[in-house]
Order: sequence, then structure tokens, then C-alpha cells
Amino acid sequence: MKLANRGFLLAESLSRRLCFRHLLSAAVFLCILFFIMTSFITYDYKESTISSPREVSAREPPKSIRTPESKLKETTMSIQITHSNSCKTRCNPSGSEPLPKGIVRRTSDLEMRPLWGSPHSPKRKGNKKASKSLLAITVGINQKQLVDQIVKKFFSSDFVLMVFHYDGVVNEWRDLFWSDVALHVSAINQTKWWFAKRFLHPDVVSEYDYIFLWDEDLGVEHFNPKRYLSIIRREGLDISQPGLDSSRSLVHHQITTRQGKGDVHRRTYLSRGRRRCNENSTAPPCTGWVEMMAPVFSRDAWRCAWHMIQNDLIHAWGLDMKLGYCAQDDRSKTIGVVDSEYIIHKGLPTLGGLADSRGPSGSSTDRERLAVRRRSYTEQDIFKRRWQKAATEDKCWTDPYPD
Repeated sequence: MKLANRGFLLAESLSRRLCFRHLLSAAVFLCILFFIMTSFITYDYKESTISSPREVSAREPPKSIRTPESKLKETTMSIQITHSNSCKTRCNPSGSEPLPKGIVRRTSDLEMRPLWGSPHSPKRKGNKKASKSLLAITVGINQKQLVDQIVKKFFSSDFVLMVFHYDGVVNEWRDLFWSDVALHVSAINQTKWWFAKRFLHPDVVSEYDYIFLWDEDLGVEHFNPKRYLSIIRREGLDISQPGLDSSRSLVHHQITTRQGKGDVHRRTYLSRGRRRCNENSTAPPCTGWVEMMAPVFSRDAWRCAWHMIQNDLIHAWGLDMKLGYCAQDDRSKTIGVVDSEYIIHKGLPTLGGLADSRGPSGSSTDRERLAVRRRSYTEQDIFKRRWQKAATEDKCWTDPYPD
């Protein structure tokens, strides 16, 4: 009996030891497994917090791992963005975008250049560019003597000369001493405004302080260009004309006639007829107005006026009433007639036929000139309608001179 009990106790003891060993082994296994899993999770977390090289380039890396290479890349990207923004705001002339900015020349001039020697203009004293103005005059060979008298006045005053030939005759002018230094443009039966629109683009004449756009039938015995320039600069006139000697001129509007007192007048006074002009008048032709036979434009005023000239309306009738919009300030102040330097408007009928103006009445030349006059009135009506249409349709434009 005792022996049996002892055997039972021994077996139970062995069973407990075996169970303990299994439990210990299981505990050790679980500990090892836990350690391995913990290490794997930690490693995976670190991997997920460190971006790949491709991701680093897409966003800013954590400060703890910023390398010299990444800093250089950031600086380069910042410079590129700044460069891109500054280039977007740069305003290149249309068509010059493929070119580097420094090589672009958006303006020109009418100065003739020598075929040899230095391409640079000779330096002047003080290295200061002399101011120049331009005389552009439309001519026919029948008025050669008159034109010669006009051009001589301007030639001695350091003007650039441009001659528009409406009759196609150019060589017959070669005997005049100024002909070789003038620029000659020829087109049959074209008007002053046709030539001006095509050959006096503002970017071509931007070098010149003032543009004199004159007819050929003017007497200049009492006109001095240098004194005229001095007066309009002093008076701040952006658009002007010399006064007309009323006793010897064809006068269409009273404001253009020369007044006896002072250098300049800017308005006229009229108490008869349908139109009344007084000190309260604000519209042309009472104030802010010049006629189209001998206008003088400042550089800025011409840039505006050129854009208003219509390609197909070559007589430019009606344009005179709107020139005030191109004055750089109040038209009643910056448009005027110069009295102390005045001219004679002979009113010769030169357009509408190349024949001698002394032809018999009823000749083809007379009929052509009558047709020219009809065309001029038609153009005036067309221009007026175009202006009204443009003013109505442009919602961004405000009329500074409402009726």
C-alpha cells in the first residue's frame, strides 16, 4: 500500500515538472515572438517616416535629415520660381518674345546712315542728344517754288525733312540743295493722311519732339520754326498751328485767324450765325481746335492721333473735331493757335487730278476735284458714325468731353 502511494506521488511529481517545462518553453517562445514583432513594427514605422528619394524631391524633408544637396535643390527651385514670375510680368513688344530683351529695338527713326565709317552717330558736346523735330509735307511738282520756300525755313532750323509726292514726280526736285538730305516717298493721288498713316508710325517718329504735318500751299514769310518751337514749349501746347493772315488767306474757321495781341490764343468769340462762341464755350471749333492744313503735334499727341486716323478715310475729314482727345490735358489749355509766328493759307486746289490747275472751267480736272470734295463729305459722315458706335460699344471708356 505504501509502495503504491509512493509510485503515484512520483508520477504526479513528474507530470508537474513536465507541465512546468512546457509552460516555461511557451513563455520563452512568446517572449521571443513579442520581441521580434516589436522590432519589426519599430523598423516599419521608421521606414514609413523616412521618405524615399523621389518623395523628398516632392516635398520639404524633415529638418533632422536636410542635407546640403537638398538645401541646394531648394535654393535652385526658389530662384527658378522667382525668375519665372519676373519673366511673366515683363512686357515684350509683340513678336519679340523669342528674343533676349537687350537685343530688341522697338522704335526707329528717319535718320540716314553712311555706308562706311563708324555706325555710331558722332558724339555731341556734353554727350547730350540734340532735340529734333520733323517736317512732313505733301507736295506736287506744280508747287515746287512754294515748297522750296517752306523747306528752306525748316532746313536752317535743324529739322528732319520728309517729302510725300502725290504726283509721282521725284527726280525734278533733285536740283534743290536740300533734296538729297530729305526722305522722299511717292504714291500717285494719295493724301497727306494716307502717307502719314503708313509712314509716320509713332514708333518710327518717336525720336522727334514735334511733328509738323503740313500742306504745300502755305506762305511762310512771317514764320520762324525755332521761335515757333520755343513758344509752344513755353505755352505747353501739345497740338497747335500757326495763325493765318486773314487778309491774304483762305479761312474756314475764325479761331485760326491771327490775333494782334500776344503770342498765342486758345479760343475765339463769335456772336453771329448758328454757332456762338464765348468765354463759357468748351467745344471745338470755339476752343481746343486747329485746322488740318498745318497742324503741329507733340510726340505724345501724335501717338494718339495716329491711332485715330482711319486707313480707308484718306481725307481725314471729321478728325479735327476729335483731336482734343489726344491733347495730354484739358484741350482748352493744350491746344492753341500761335499768333506771333503766322502763315498764309493760299488754298490752292491741288488734289484731284495731275493736270495744271489753270485748265479751263468744266475740264476733267475740275470734275475730279468736285468728286474729291464729295468723297471728303462722305468720309466725314462715316467717321462720325464710327466714333459714335465705338463710344457706345466700349463700356470701359469714359468720355472726358460729353456733349
